[in-house]
Amino acid sequence: MARHWTRAGLGVVLACCLAAPSSAVRSGPSAVDAVTTRQLTAAAGTLLQGRSEALVQRHARPHPEVPTEVLGVRISPRVARVQERAFHELENSNRAPVEGGPAYTGARTSLDARRAVRTGDRITLDAIEHTVVRYRTGKVTQSVPRRFDFRQRGDDIVLVGERVLDPKAQPVNDPAPSSR
Repeated sequence: MARHWTRAGLGVVLACCLAAPSSAVRSGPSAVDAVTTRQLTAAAGTLLQGRSEALVQRHARPHPEVPTEVLGVRISPRVARVQERAFHELENSNRAPVEGGPAYTGARTSLDARRAVRTGDRITLDAIEHTVVRYRTGKVTQSVPRRFDFRQRGDDIVLVGERVLDPKAQPVNDPAPSSR
């Protein structure tokens, strides 16, 4: 009798083990682990920092290069082209806090990840961008909610898109709406 219960118990355990993988498959979004979230945030933040730096007058210094990869996260060719256009526009716009005012002398941008979610091969990162641009007599500070879209194939993660979540926000380091 003891053998019968042992076999029955093993059968139940085996059935549970075999059933677990199919029941563990999620049909909806799932949270992304902390390490991957940091990678995604670093890649997205690098692009925003480059655009912020493009606002600052550079005497005989080249504009920042659009990276092809940041911490293992690749930048799609389309996103790289958009960034390159943004760099050129921001450099040539000679932006200032007020029309005809003093030029920007420094810029710093950081990205605070709020949520990273995976749905199939897509990963969405929602974050708050914090940008401070300085000029001769002061500074402008902004916090803007953004969403970054990534695709994952195998181990490869590619940044494929970015947008501002608040339609009323006018980020200082974004190109004019007509050039996006």
